[in-house]
Amino acid sequence: MTADPADDRDLLLAPADRLVAEVERLRQALAEAERKIAELETRADVDPLLDILNRRGFERELSRSLAYVQRYGTPAALMFIDLDGFKAVNDLHGHAAGDALLKAVASGLRANVRASDVVARLGGDEFGVLMWNVDADRAAAKATDLETLIANVRADHGPASLSVGASAGAVPLSPGAGVAAVIDAADKAMYARKKGRRG
Repeated sequence: MTADPADDRDLLLAPADRLVAEVERLRQALAEAERKIAELETRADVDPLLDILNRRGFERELSRSLAYVQRYGTPAALMFIDLDGFKAVNDLHGHAAGDALLKAVASGLRANVRASDVVARLGGDEFGVLMWNVDADRAAAKATDLETLIANVRADHGPASLSVGASAGAVPLSPGAGVAAVIDAADKAMYARKKGRRG
């Protein structure tokens, strides 16, 4: 009995089909792994409690912004905000209460800046706001507005209605300045504001 050439073709095609299917499966697995890696890289720049940029993500964004200011001369400013009286909230009501208050403050900040501005948590009770198309006077006025906003934020925790104050300092982004220098200048402006308000 003579072998059917079609049977020989099927035997040859079966391994090729399996190879093509395996390549496609590996391609899909690679695409899924790349998607997960991109998601993890993004999450590494986000504060898990507040769902805003953390210091790492903010410094990366500030670095890009400084390069843009250097190249195009677009006015921008950095605001450094420190919550006043936050430690007492944690001490008296516990860290869950402090977390609730931080969430309320972050939400208030996001709702009261433009979509192009960037809000981040720089440390425990410290926030940064990167503002575009503002001069030094407008940045200082916005800092005062956000101090008032934060003072009016309330977070309910059990029977307690929690609030804090805030001190905010703002500095313009200078062409050629470095990330650390700008953050340090904004931090100093915030401390000067805090000292002035206490005085």
